[in-house]
Amino acid sequence: MPITMQNYALTWTDTTGKARASSVAYDESSASSRKGGLEAAGATNVTIVPIRPGELPQRG
Repeated sequence: MPITMQNYALTWTDTTGKARASSVAYDESSASSRKGGLEAAGATNVTIVPIRPGELPQRG
């Protein structure tokens, strides 16, 4: 059985109201950790988005 890796990215709204998206891929636990850091820094609408390798998330 082949191993399938799932990548995740994040989208959020920064403290100035600008929509942002991560430019790197995370594994699930790293994405969750990064989400917590963004929220602690005041970001809103932080969402973890599943992506394929080489794909970037769409900015909201």
